[in-house]
Amino acid sequence: MYSSLLLAAASVPASIEWSPKVAIVMIICNIIAIAFGKATIKQPSVGPSLPSPNLFGGFGLGAVLGTASFGHILGAGTILGLARLGVL
Repeated sequence: MYSSLLLAAASVPASIEWSPKVAIVMIICNIIAIAFGKATIKQPSVGPSLPSPNLFGGFGLGAVLGTASFGHILGAGTILGLARLGVL
C-alpha cells in the first residue's frame, strides 16, 4: 500500500510557476470568456448592478462573476495544457 502511494507521489509533475506568459494566457482566456458571454447571455444586466455599468460592458453582477469564473476555468486548462506541451 505504501509503495503505491510513494509511486503516485513520485509521478506528479511539477506545477508551472507564474510568469508573464502565464498571465497573458489567463488574460486572453478571460477576454474570450467575456466575449462569449457578451454574445450568448440574453439578459446580461439582470440582477444586482455594479457601481459603474459602462466599465463592465453593461453586465450585472451575475454575468461578471459567471464570465470571469468561466474564463479562469478556461485559463487554468489552457495553461496546464500548454505547460504539458512545453510551450510555457
